[in-house]
Amino acid sequence: MSEHRSRARHRRPATLLAAGLPLALAGAGVTMYGTDFVSPRATAATAAAAPAWATATADGFASVDALGQNGTYGGRDGRTVTVRTQADLERYATAAEPYVIVVAGTITMNPVGKEIKVASDKTIVGSGTSGHIVGGGFFLGPGVHNVIIRNLTIRDAYQGIWNDKEHDFDAIQMDGAHHVWIDHNDLRNMADGLIDVRKDSTYVTVSWNRLSQNNKTFGIGWTENVTTDITIHHNWIRETEQRNPSTDNAAHAHLYNNFLEDVANTGITSSYGNYARGGTRMVLENSSFQGIRNPVIKDATATIVQRGNVFSGTSGRNESGGTAFDPKAYYPYTLDKAADVPSLLKSGTGPRATIGTTATAASTKAAAATTLTVAKDGTGQYRTVQAAVNAIPANNPSRVVVSIKPGTYRETVKVPSDKPHVTFQGTGGSRKDTVIVYDNAAGTRKPDGSGTYGTSGSATVAVEADDFQARNLTISNDFDERANQSLSGHQAVALRTAADRILLDGVIVEGDQDTLLLDTAAKDKLGRVRVTGSYIVGNVDFVFGRATAVIDRSVITLKKRWDGTSAGYVTAPSTAANRKGFLIADSTVNGAVSDRSFYLGRPWHAGGDASLDPQTTVRNTTLSAAIRTTPWTDMSGFSWKDDRFAEYRNTGPGSGPASSNRPHLTDTQAADQEITDWLSGWTPTAS
Repeated sequence: MSEHRSRARHRRPATLLAAGLPLALAGAGVTMYGTDFVSPRATAATAAAAPAWATATADGFASVDALGQNGTYGGRDGRTVTVRTQADLERYATAAEPYVIVVAGTITMNPVGKEIKVASDKTIVGSGTSGHIVGGGFFLGPGVHNVIIRNLTIRDAYQGIWNDKEHDFDAIQMDGAHHVWIDHNDLRNMADGLIDVRKDSTYVTVSWNRLSQNNKTFGIGWTENVTTDITIHHNWIRETEQRNPSTDNAAHAHLYNNFLEDVANTGITSSYGNYARGGTRMVLENSSFQGIRNPVIKDATATIVQRGNVFSGTSGRNESGGTAFDPKAYYPYTLDKAADVPSLLKSGTGPRATIGTTATAASTKAAAATTLTVAKDGTGQYRTVQAAVNAIPANNPSRVVVSIKPGTYRETVKVPSDKPHVTFQGTGGSRKDTVIVYDNAAGTRKPDGSGTYGTSGSATVAVEADDFQARNLTISNDFDERANQSLSGHQAVALRTAADRILLDGVIVEGDQDTLLLDTAAKDKLGRVRVTGSYIVGNVDFVFGRATAVIDRSVITLKKRWDGTSAGYVTAPSTAANRKGFLIADSTVNGAVSDRSFYLGRPWHAGGDASLDPQTTVRNTTLSAAIRTTPWTDMSGFSWKDDRFAEYRNTGPGSGPASSNRPHLTDTQAADQEITDWLSGWTPTAS
């Protein structure tokens, strides 16, 4: 195979934006990684008129000027349209003119396996986390260029045959395309490949995606020509068997800060990880490999240069050799530490709530938002968070951001029901820098002598207003159980929500017993909550209440009790009949506690109300050995088997096979228990 020609034309001026953005954001402790790059070519008028995601441009090899194309910016120069049907998606994706196409909702392909033929100059982006393509995907043919596919979930074309030779149903396939950016998608459970970069496709960047539950993950090549230039960074590849990726005859393959994970004792076992074949020249940097068989392999004719990678529980071949190339000769980039990659990618990959909201809504919210600053040292408008909340007028019609400077605010805070559209935003470099904390418990007596606070009244922060958001801060209850053994009522809530459309993004909620109360304004009221990219810490019933709540891409940390013992319950739902309860998805449950000491949940029939139908579903989540082999249990005379408790495709040492004491959802049942089903028409967007 011939050596690749010199490509000095790849060189790009050092003015490219976002060179160090992932590292900077990781340092800030937020979860919106790698998003919202603004094209340097966009005019001031364009930037003012559209949200950043609509004018976003690629990094990596997709940013390089070549083949008559100046980087990758998709449909930025065209109209923004919103689609909800296959017909509309196909109409705009195949059009000759540029479009930014927002997918708002689930589109089920007909026939199954349909791949829409995308034309040049398109951005196809999911609206928040609601954009799903089911049973099909996209095809980019010869010469197609300047395409962005972003923030979508593409799933479930699988036909029941593992190594399927008959159904070429890919999520994204390109044959001879160039300048393509695939970013922040969730790709899974397809009949063939998740991504196929074939037949001399080049100038491709694949970033911040979740690739999972598949046989063939990501294939590159299928040609004798040594042509493809590709950047693959910050992708979480888990529970996949092969092509992770397989890179055949790639002139320049730059892989960095990826996380390859194979969890033991699951139905899918990796056969190999990163594979360099033929004439491929690969640079592999600061990636993390956990449990992968043959994590890095190469042909005799391929070259791999490895730097700074971390291997844990891997086995078999781990190879490198030869010389490759210097990626910084083609584009700037910044590496994250390999040790940080698993946690960074678990919270930062896949669709984001902040991408894909309509330009009109985004600009309206931005224009209407009011900011109030809080600082303990007097450098803000208010010294306490409650003082800022008090200053918000009743029935405020638009978003008010309470911007809270770093510090520990020892106070209780209440957002009353007549103050909607409030955001608490920590401004520190980490969510740990801004802390709202107090130590009331259910049995703590009120200062006025009128009795005790009770469980719900013990909350450090109580939110009773709709459309509340919190980001980049910690809410804590540090009630000292050891020092208050004589007190009756040790329940101590950190955060109580009793409203609808609550978004907690990139926060820490910590306590011991009854940490997070997800409630509703009344039994007959809907209360939808989404907790994403966050940490929840506790020991007894520490996620509880009657809300319809999603916890995704988060870490649930189990904590020992005051006396050092390990025993507890993660959830205690009190869901009303015919309503959805708690959904824990794509998360991790762990903690420094004894093995087999914690239940995933038990049914809370508050007040002995037999009409309730508590529900917890835990799916696609890594469970540590702390979880009991029979993970559900009874409560106050009510059997969990009479209510709704189930798992689906969990992994880790705390997972286990289906049984009468451990019900699993079928694939059909699981299809009706997605995040979008839970949120019931609400698409959370940060504002």
